[in-house]
Amino acid sequence: MKPFVYKNVTYEMDDQGLLLDPMSWNEDFAEGIAKECFIPLLTSDHWKIIRYIHDAYAQTGVCPTVFATCKANGLRSHEMQKLFPSGYQRGVCRIAGVHYRARRMPPGAPLAEIDAGLRAQESDKVYDVDVRGFLIDPETWDKNFALHRAVEMKIPEGRLTEYHWRIIEYLRDIYRHELRIPHIYEICEKCDLALETFEALFPVGYHRGAIKMAGLRFVK
Repeated sequence: MKPFVYKNVTYEMDDQGLLLDPMSWNEDFAEGIAKECFIPLLTSDHWKIIRYIHDAYAQTGVCPTVFATCKANGLRSHEMQKLFPSGYQRGVCRIAGVHYRARRMPPGAPLAEIDAGLRAQESDKVYDVDVRGFLIDPETWDKNFALHRAVEMKIPEGRLTEYHWRIIEYLRDIYRHELRIPHIYEICEKCDLALETFEALFPVGYHRGAIKMAGLRFVK
């Protein structure tokens, strides 16, 4: 883990450059991290979205999806992209100090829920996943893993359509050849989908839905 220092204050970050403790967030942190996200100056339009995400986390304990954020603030995907060109999780959520990995555990949660050795099983195959259910080794992915995860993601009866598979296969193809995970703007453009259509396909969100189902994990 590498700390982030700005205006003589040190912030603890994880190995992906994300703030470890959302409660340590402040506006100076946002200002400093924004420069790493290709935003030299945060305007009132930026702050409106940043504060929405931070407040939503304070109220619910989870990072709101890009769909919820766009709806609540009357933004379309291209407007969000213009404000935060590095992406949703890698842009605005990172600046807000809240992201898909940030989640408050309920009091008294059993240790099994926070053990990084959790496993997901489909038929007689066992998949190694992290504490959030993301596949640790993308090479062990297969379609059964995606189908298994679909049941958990509010997809009716776990049924994946050709549109689901198109997105999953695009994600895996980009990762396989370029060792990166595209942000949601690119996915919508390349797969010719409106943000609203994407939300209908993956109602739990991009990272917690499509990326997880594709057997990948968020990287900086």
